[in-house]
Amino acid sequence: MSSTVTYPGLFITFEGGDSCGKSTQIASTKQWLEESGIAPLLTREPGGTELGEKLRELIIHGPDDMDSHTEALLYSAQRAYHMETKVRPALLRGEVVLQDRYLDSSVAYQGAARELGVDEILQLNLWAVKGLLPDVTIFLDLDPEVAFARRTGEPDRLEREPNSFQHRVREQYYELSKTYPDRYRVIDASGDVQSVQRQIRQALEPFIEKHLHAGKVGHA
Repeated sequence: MSSTVTYPGLFITFEGGDSCGKSTQIASTKQWLEESGIAPLLTREPGGTELGEKLRELIIHGPDDMDSHTEALLYSAQRAYHMETKVRPALLRGEVVLQDRYLDSSVAYQGAARELGVDEILQLNLWAVKGLLPDVTIFLDLDPEVAFARRTGEPDRLEREPNSFQHRVREQYYELSKTYPDRYRVIDASGDVQSVQRQIRQALEPFIEKHLHAGKVGHA
């Protein structure tokens, strides 16, 4: 899975199972970049746009009888709009984009865990986003049992799935990290917030430095 799309910005995605700490770590990464003089665009999937947030509500809190194919198509539909109207323009402007989830989530959750087919879901989403892939993907790796113990609040549709589902998600992320080591960085998310953030910064520094040196990163 290699992208033929080029742009002057830097596209960073965060992936991982439910309750792995993505939201906290993305916020900390955003603060780090801002302190370095970089103004990143923070966004998420599903969501990121007015249409995307409406679809997010349907996907995350929709009816329990939603079938897997419908779920996969809703994800790809919001993703196509999100990339076309928000992310791609930012990358073309030379900005850094920090994104909570992207098409790898669909490959892991719908392709593997829902057993719709990894290749089928990958091709559907590559078509939806016109081949646009991240420059680097941060995979926050956490045992599903540990993640379950961290969970607070009312679980959504996906969080209510059994641990066997979450293990299939994790295994597929491992497969993606082995298949695409050029863009995947596996982060041990079992430690405290500060230690995990240190790993993330170390993983991202070469990408940030490269784009800063090339003058291709949006500044504050």
